[in-house]
Amino acid sequence: MAETFNVRHYDSIGSTNDEARRLAREGAPHGIVVHSDEQTAGRGRLLRAWFSPPGNLYLSIILRIDVPLQRMAELGFVAALAVAETVEALLPKRLRPVLKWPNDVLLDDAKISGILLEMEGDAAILGIGLNVLEAPPGARYKTTTLVANGGIASVDTARDILLERFSRLLDTWRREGFVAIRVAWLARSYPLGGTIRVNASGATREGRFNGLDETGALLLETPSGVERILAGDICIGT
Repeated sequence: MAETFNVRHYDSIGSTNDEARRLAREGAPHGIVVHSDEQTAGRGRLLRAWFSPPGNLYLSIILRIDVPLQRMAELGFVAALAVAETVEALLPKRLRPVLKWPNDVLLDDAKISGILLEMEGDAAILGIGLNVLEAPPGARYKTTTLVANGGIASVDTARDILLERFSRLLDTWRREGFVAIRVAWLARSYPLGGTIRVNASGATREGRFNGLDETGALLLETPSGVERILAGDICIGT
């Protein structure tokens, strides 16, 4: 069943995730979307600051879903797929986004979005940022935007497409579980067997990408066997 989202729009806000968490604490229902033209205190994974000037898409969705807590991390993969489909819909046909574990969306090895999943009581707060016009200067990794790749879209158009894609994929996840999402995610990821470096728990290890397990953990093939990585950052290539 398609989701119905209730969008609350702000001109400026500290963090859409923080506002969504506040609303969730006050009992806001499933499907509330906090959308702001800019964030003054945006953040990404591992408490990293998130560049949030006007011209890009910043939103957070309150999700109240009756599944075990350990499955909530799967929502990050659902969101990454929705972002990839949105980007692809707004770009010239020759361009296809690539997914990098756990939830990065890349164009020509450059990051175009950020996803932050947090819990507030029994509610999942799913934050999504998409670079439409502006990319962060001086980032420690390559970044890009929709416009830089020939895309033509307003922020509101990108938002509406994203919510439609996320609604459909969320319905698939609810009906079929993570299996279908995992297959779709792997179809958009870098190739199996490719060389990657993983920074996890303060250590860096190199190996070959061996896919995802049934929970979404990264499988890293090393000379000593296949390692299961639950959290970390990865680099592609040698």
